[in-house]
Amino acid sequence: MMATTPKLMRAIRMSEFGGPSVLKLCSNIPVPNPGQKQVLIHVHACGVNPVETYIRSGTYARKPSLPYTPGTDVSGVVEAVGDRVQLLQAGDRVFTTATETGGYAEYTVVSEDCVHRLPDPLDYKQGAAIGIPYCTAYRALFHKAHAKAGETVLIHGASGGCLWPFPWRCVSFQVGVAACQMARALGLRVLGTAGTAEGLELVLRNGAHQAFNHKEEGYTSKIMDATKGQGVNVIVEMLSNVNLSNDLQMLAYGGRVTVVGSRGPIEINPRDTMAKESSIIGVALPCATVEEKAECAAALFAGMDAGWLKPAVGKQYTLDMASQAHIDIIDCPGASGKMVLTM
Repeated sequence: MMATTPKLMRAIRMSEFGGPSVLKLCSNIPVPNPGQKQVLIHVHACGVNPVETYIRSGTYARKPSLPYTPGTDVSGVVEAVGDRVQLLQAGDRVFTTATETGGYAEYTVVSEDCVHRLPDPLDYKQGAAIGIPYCTAYRALFHKAHAKAGETVLIHGASGGCLWPFPWRCVSFQVGVAACQMARALGLRVLGTAGTAEGLELVLRNGAHQAFNHKEEGYTSKIMDATKGQGVNVIVEMLSNVNLSNDLQMLAYGGRVTVVGSRGPIEINPRDTMAKESSIIGVALPCATVEEKAECAAALFAGMDAGWLKPAVGKQYTLDMASQAHIDIIDCPGASGKMVLTM
């Protein structure tokens, strides 16, 4: 009997850590097979995230085994399912929040609990812009800050404006917009900050009741005035090494700051947490439990179904342009939407 020739695919592979040029397009990679509780997805689009540039360069805390294919936020169609997969079948439109074999590829294997249905109104490019930004926003607001309808939330850096250098410009845009949409839809009073007129307009367009320019002197006083001096209940902070001390001043009693991003250390006065019994809480999406992932997926699906979850897609690249995408995401000029690779 003749041996079956394995199906091949195109995929980005890196055999060493370094600059964008280490991302090589290979056309002879065997299509992986899904194992137990795993799903094989025919990839239509994959989001490009800043953390992937850190992993590629070798500066990230976790160094993957080489050769390695980057990519987590995939959208596409289920090609096949492994044993014990119960909720998905071939032909389902889906998006992911992680992959086992990498998303910069025509096919990828994903654990079943990281695969979620993509409603028909959203295209695949939008599907690739959901995973990390919206799950991070949900985790920050609800798993960590335990935000409740009727509370006031400040999305600090909601537009990813130009007050600070990348890498957090693009990622804060994605998470900030997601947090604004989500908080508004779920009954919170939403305040946002941005650093440009365009950014302020973007924040308001995506759900904020009021927007403040964080480049203006005294902007924190304006935020306090907007709360009639009571302060905000929750702050989703994109750049805590710049803003955390001011954040503690703006909290209401029992207020919570969730740290989504930081570019270094900052000095704070712990007494600022004592008088208001406030909390500073770190947010790390990979720490989410299976139950928390399922809860988040249900909330996001409801948002897609209701129409308030509207991912913003930025520049689009073909798979062979992955290196250029990594260059451009570092030089991101500001709020422009999530960069996406298309297959």
